[in-house]
Amino acid sequence: MQKALKKAPFVVAIFLLVIVLSGCRFESRHKLETNPDTWSIISKQKKVVIGLDDSFVPMGFETKSGKIVGYDVDLAKAVFKQYGIKVDFQPIDWSMNVTELRNGTIDLIWNGFSMNPERAKKVTFSEPYLTNKQVLVTKKKNHIYNFADMTGKVAGVQAGSAGAMDIDSKPKLLKDRIKDHSPILYDSFTEAFIDLNSNRIQGLLIDSIYAGYYIGHQKNRATYRSVPSQFPKEQYGVGMRKGDTELKHKVDAGLNRLAKNGQLAKINQKWFGTNAYSPLMTK
Repeated sequence: MQKALKKAPFVVAIFLLVIVLSGCRFESRHKLETNPDTWSIISKQKKVVIGLDDSFVPMGFETKSGKIVGYDVDLAKAVFKQYGIKVDFQPIDWSMNVTELRNGTIDLIWNGFSMNPERAKKVTFSEPYLTNKQVLVTKKKNHIYNFADMTGKVAGVQAGSAGAMDIDSKPKLLKDRIKDHSPILYDSFTEAFIDLNSNRIQGLLIDSIYAGYYIGHQKNRATYRSVPSQFPKEQYGVGMRKGDTELKHKVDAGLNRLAKNGQLAKINQKWFGTNAYSPLMTK
C-alpha cells in the first residue's frame, strides 16, 4: 500500500505532463490553422514535409528499390535547395490530402495537384507550373472512340482526383452515360490500370500526363487508346494552408527562378521531353 502511495505523485506528475503537452500540441495546431506561419517553422527546422500519392507517375512515385522519384520530386527539391532546406516526401491517402495539410501532418501538397475553384476554397495555391487535361484511357479491343461509346459501360477514376470532380460537376459528359451512373473509385491509378487491363472497367478517366507516361512505358502500348475529353484543361499548383502567404511567396519565387535560370527546362526535358506543358516557360 505504501509503495502504491509513493508512486502516486509520480503517476500524477506524468499525467499532468501529458495534459500539458497535449494542450501545447492543440494550441500549436490551432494557431497553425487560424494564423499559419509555416515558412517560419520550415526555415528554422531546415526541413519541409510534402504529401504525395506515391503511385502517381511521373509526378511522384516509389520505385521498386523504395526510392521516391518523379517530376514534382525534382522540382520541389530544386525550389527548396535555393533556401538550403531539405525535402521529406510523405506518402498519403490522396483523398485525404487537404485533411493531412490542415492537421499539420504535411506542409505542402505537391504531386500533380490540379487547381480548381472547389479546392481553392480549402487551400492556398502557388502559381500554376504545369498544364494538364483529362483523357479517357481504354483498350482498343473495346472499340471506344468517344464518351458516347461508354454508354452502359463501367468507368473508373481515382478518389479525390480532379477527374472525379469533373465527372460530378459535368454529369452529362460521362456520368449519365456509364453503368449505374457512377464510376468505380480507386485509391490509386495503379489499381485502376490493373482493372482496366482485366476488363473489369472499360474506361479510366485520368490526367493526360500520367496516361502518356504510363502507356509509353508498357510493352503492349499499342493496345491502349486515349480518348480526348470535353472537360476543361486544368493546371497543377502547389497546395498550402489558407493564409500561408510567406510560404506561397517563397515557392512562387523559387519556381520562377528555375524558369529563368534554365533548370526548369532541364527537368521538363528529363520527364516529358518538352516544355509544352509548362506555363512558367511562356511568361
